[in-house]
Amino acid sequence: MSISRRKFLGWLAAAGGGAVLGKSADAASNKHFTGYPGSKGVLYDSVLCIGCRNCETGCNKVNDLPAPDKPFDDLTVMDTHRRTDDKTYTVVNKYQNPNYPKSPLYRKIQCNHCLEPACASACFVRAFTKTPVGAVTYNASVCVGCRYCMIACPFEIPAYEYDSAFSPRIMKCTMCYPRISKGQLPGCVEACPTEALSFGKRDQLLKLARERIRKYPGRYVEHIYGEREMGGTSWLYLSAVPFKEIGMREDLGVTPAPELTAGVLNAVPMVVGIWPVLLTGIYAINKRNQKVADAESEAAVTVALDQAKLEAETKLSEALAKAEKEKAEAIEQEVKKALEEAAKAQEADDSDEGEEGTGETKTEEDA
Repeated sequence: MSISRRKFLGWLAAAGGGAVLGKSADAASNKHFTGYPGSKGVLYDSVLCIGCRNCETGCNKVNDLPAPDKPFDDLTVMDTHRRTDDKTYTVVNKYQNPNYPKSPLYRKIQCNHCLEPACASACFVRAFTKTPVGAVTYNASVCVGCRYCMIACPFEIPAYEYDSAFSPRIMKCTMCYPRISKGQLPGCVEACPTEALSFGKRDQLLKLARERIRKYPGRYVEHIYGEREMGGTSWLYLSAVPFKEIGMREDLGVTPAPELTAGVLNAVPMVVGIWPVLLTGIYAINKRNQKVADAESEAAVTVALDQAKLEAETKLSEALAKAEKEKAEAIEQEVKKALEEAAKAQEADDSDEGEEGTGETKTEEDA
């Protein structure tokens, strides 16, 4: 039964984090899980991969991930070696072929869904679960953000949402767990046009891989990567060249992760207990600072709006006063102009009348 982050931290405060987590770590490290019978997996045949990136497209689509900076049909991105991140669950990288320089090699990278996951063995709140169907799933509701899983994973797969300030999650390939639980194919497998990806029961995939090696002895390295590495993985690989030539680790050995992490987890129970408490304190401080910042921002916005409103009203008042003044001046000018024109007209009329009076007097005198 899963517990909420709040309940877990409450238990820490009430019962003492060191003792509680010391027992949890000890119990988890002593449990060696060898995989569920009939669990599913994926066989990736790098010989058949053409580097089309269709698997990346399919993964992005079924998982509703953000669109990449460059479109999926832009194959130049493979000129730089990439790794998965919090927005990309799988990538395909290109490598030089030492045997055929003009024919590059490719490798698909994603979570390998180990039979005994290092991420699960290192997680003291058990946010990771190896499911009977084969996928390693993650429960964000119990995760405390310690990121031990990122350190423990030998394949460097789990990615942290650093740009999410208050609800960051660990992000990785889910092997399309919701889809395969319904009998559907993983998105990448469904999108592959060359059948470089095969989905099915892990034991059947091992038989398929051995058959390909037997049938084409000069085509493949006689090793199935993931059959025993780190206790075995649900993702299996075939290659035409040594796996180190396509960027894969060959130094992992066959020891399951729990055996490697048991001593570390037992040696530092107090550190494990203090860490989530410290994170919680930092979270609370950040939360309070955010609330203060929000309040200050809201107050600043209110002041700015009031100031803008006052300035607008002042400018409007000044504009109206100016308009009234200009209107009065215009009327005064028109009146003045009209009076001047009237005066001129009057002077002209008076002048005409004077001339007419002078003419009548002369006529009478002449008569």
